[in-house]
Amino acid sequence: MSTIQPVILTADQDVLLGFYAKLFGAEEIFRVPEEGPAFYLGLRIGDTDLGLVAKEEAGTGAGPRILLSIGVDDVDETLGRVEALGGSVSGGPNDMPWGQRVAHIQDPDGNPVNLTQPTPPQ
Repeated sequence: MSTIQPVILTADQDVLLGFYAKLFGAEEIFRVPEEGPAFYLGLRIGDTDLGLVAKEEAGTGAGPRILLSIGVDDVDETLGRVEALGGSVSGGPNDMPWGQRVAHIQDPDGNPVNLTQPTPPQ
């Protein structure tokens, strides 16, 4: 388990599980309870853990206060699959001066996610 683990509160775990599994290859590694509807799903994306907690009133109130940044092999290819999986694209892709190609998306619950990919030195 990661020392710091991001956890997303969601009213629809199945939608977010499908989104993160299909877009980033997330695998379910832990579930509470083990049988029946889950309260908590533990996912693994690469070497990182991400939690999904079921909460009926997850809310969409004030602007987000956390941002997931997920490294991918190909930002442009990944970006092309976001909307078909229920997410939305809010910006990019752009090559940044600090050596990353970055695009901004939102998952199906509206949580902000950055897609990042290292770019070769100029």
